[in-house]
Amino acid sequence: MSIRKISFVEGEFYHIYNRGNDKRLIFHDNQDYRYFISLMFIANSEEAFNIVRLMRNTNFSIYNAPIDQSLVSIGAYVLMPNHFHILITQKKEGGISKFMQKVGTGYAMYYNKKYKHSGSIFEGKFKSRHLNTDKYLKYIFSYIHLNPVKFIDKSWKERGIKDTSKVLNFLNNYEYSSFIDYSDFSSREESVILSSEYFPNYFPNESHFYKEILEWLSYKEMY
Repeated sequence: MSIRKISFVEGEFYHIYNRGNDKRLIFHDNQDYRYFISLMFIANSEEAFNIVRLMRNTNFSIYNAPIDQSLVSIGAYVLMPNHFHILITQKKEGGISKFMQKVGTGYAMYYNKKYKHSGSIFEGKFKSRHLNTDKYLKYIFSYIHLNPVKFIDKSWKERGIKDTSKVLNFLNNYEYSSFIDYSDFSSREESVILSSEYFPNYFPNESHFYKEILEWLSYKEMY
């Protein structure tokens, strides 16, 4: 059994990520993305859940369900076709591991049933990096939110972006990321997934957030 190199500590911040086995797609359509995003909300609790039962009522919004004893706080996230990134801090001992286990298991069960697949869909255990400096933590907000830019220009990190308005428009319409929640501080129902009060207030308003994003779009060689 492999041992995780990082021990998660309350009050510390972590970059969590994973991808599909052999870099295969883990999200094929809008329903897949929406299901994983729903899991990030409903799985964030000590309580067991049955997401299928909750969603049988077509008038029911999963994000209106009461969540008690949350395990973690999420600062940012993005889902890409074959991987995901989450900025997270745990609220209680073992919170991150339990949360990721619930999300991973829940999504694997959904995926295997929908696509008649068997076996693991993820590339082993989820990966993590400890964000142990303020500079590193602030940078990860941009790194996560800028992941979808590769759909527009795969080489943008080396060359920078000339048409930033095109990129910002694209990111503001990419539904599978928390970028929208920071760019206009909207009240879309998915915004309840975030708990920004548990993270440094780097972006008190939209202009601060855009300033940071634009600086990285013009900067070459992101890690």
